[in-house]
Amino acid sequence: MTVSLPAASKLPKPAKLTTADLRAALAEGWRDLRAAPLYGIFFASFWVAGGWFLLAALTLTGRIWWTIPASFGFPLLGPFIAVGLYEVSRRLSQGEALSWGGVLGVIFAQRNRQLPSIAAVIVVYFLFWNFLSHVVFALFLGTKVMTNISSSFEVFLSPEGLAMLGFGTLAGAVFAWLLYSLTVVALPLLLDREVDFVTAMLTSLDVVKANPGVMTAWGLLIAVLVFCAMLPGFLGLFVVLPWLGHASWHLYRRALP
Repeated sequence: MTVSLPAASKLPKPAKLTTADLRAALAEGWRDLRAAPLYGIFFASFWVAGGWFLLAALTLTGRIWWTIPASFGFPLLGPFIAVGLYEVSRRLSQGEALSWGGVLGVIFAQRNRQLPSIAAVIVVYFLFWNFLSHVVFALFLGTKVMTNISSSFEVFLSPEGLAMLGFGTLAGAVFAWLLYSLTVVALPLLLDREVDFVTAMLTSLDVVKANPGVMTAWGLLIAVLVFCAMLPGFLGLFVVLPWLGHASWHLYRRALP
């Protein structure tokens, strides 16, 4: 029995974006969030619950310090759930009816497409980031005497501790920027069109290269908003993540019209 696969999509060249496109995408994302708030709350709840679980696990194991690198890496897994937000925005923009069965059905159907492949890349990236955090800690503070890392915070004010924080922040920023460049357009693209995940990641990189200033501003805005949203017990993610998820879809549509 032969199975016919969808024809491969022909991709347009990346469009030139401006800050006006960012403002428009944010406005359209906010409109989608207001139009379908329950979907946003539902998908954001996975992030919030994951954040609570992460914090509880690190607290119970006495490794509360790893909350910081883990919290910075945790949003890297967010694009998995963002697929649902992309589908909601796609349906709203095309005037299609929203239904839980329809939206969740589209997410479930992605198992037979390319999204699982790029999801595997993101998971490996997340695991490597946590491994790198441990390596950086060992290199800078492995010889310091600490009875309990959770009660020896003064060591982070030492020259070695400050150097570790500076180097770790720089390394994390580089890793986050690379993953952002490879996935910011790739994830909605894989939902919207029939392309392989490598092509999608290279296309995303092309969009960033064609619009370095605008896409850098977008990445920084995402980082700042998500970080601020995590501070009040991750509760701010209930609003910020759906908003950014919907806005990311509209920015993708502007980047690849």
